[in-house]
Amino acid sequence: MPIAAAFGRIDPLVRLLGLAILLASVLPVTGAARDVAQAVANGAVFLLFLLNGLRLPRAEVLRGIGNVRFLLPLVAWCFGAMALAGWGLSLVLAGWLPPLVALGFLYLGTLPSTVQSATAYSSLAGGNVAASVVAAAMLNILGVFLTAPLFSLLAGSEAAAFDLAALKKIALILLLPFVIGQVAQGRFGHLVREHRMLTTWMDRTAIAIAVYVAFSGAVEEGLWQRVGPADWAVLLGAVCVLLGFAFGGVWLLGGALRLARGDRIALLFSGGQKSIAMGAPLATVLFGAGTAGLVLLPVLVYHLLQLVLSAPLAARLSRPR
Repeated sequence: MPIAAAFGRIDPLVRLLGLAILLASVLPVTGAARDVAQAVANGAVFLLFLLNGLRLPRAEVLRGIGNVRFLLPLVAWCFGAMALAGWGLSLVLAGWLPPLVALGFLYLGTLPSTVQSATAYSSLAGGNVAASVVAAAMLNILGVFLTAPLFSLLAGSEAAAFDLAALKKIALILLLPFVIGQVAQGRFGHLVREHRMLTTWMDRTAIAIAVYVAFSGAVEEGLWQRVGPADWAVLLGAVCVLLGFAFGGVWLLGGALRLARGDRIALLFSGGQKSIAMGAPLATVLFGAGTAGLVLLPVLVYHLLQLVLSAPLAARLSRPR
């Protein structure tokens, strides 16, 4: 059955995210139930970052920090060039898209890279897998500290205030569980490694819950009435432009730095991809009901298209030159 076979090839996280958006559209959580759903989402995010803390070997992080020639340009690209590109697009699109959707491009630009996806495609393309693992991990750790204040700085305090309350929520829901996971890694880290499939599905489910809660609020605020077909066309075109800038720019940067081919490939996928695993949970912490879902739209579209682009790109790079 060609339809079933095609559906089976879709990334499992993409399927889960699609299901979460569909469920939020037909059965959004509203009223008093929203507080309960938000508490469940916060608990799922806490678990997600606890698992990340348990999963990431401290020795790999310490070993990878020494590759300054690779890491510093990557950090500058991810939180500098991409943040500015997202900011520029958000200003250009302000008259073409609903304001919160346009603002979502700035939020997208300030996010760190993916972890599993960037590493997997770097491996397929013949890149430096160790560098990719460490880079993605370091970017996500930095993202906990940098994404929210950087977004607030570029968006302006009126659009996205970042105050002590927001910092406390990030510290309690994102940073604290990661630190606990790192501390407990020696005793419990083997459980994550031995049950990799289970923990992967726990990761995906936590992200899907965060997306469901965010989109429930957006649907209640009239998401599908506020974003029409013309808006979707502009959104898709703008995401393609940002994708082209992200992948093309970071590949040229790797060439300008004269990186070894393996490092250049690792730089490409770590610098070109953006993390829905960080984006969705952080949005539910930073933004109120009805806001997070609209801000997340560019992130979700980018996540889907980066997978569509990365697969053939990795296959092309893996061929002998």
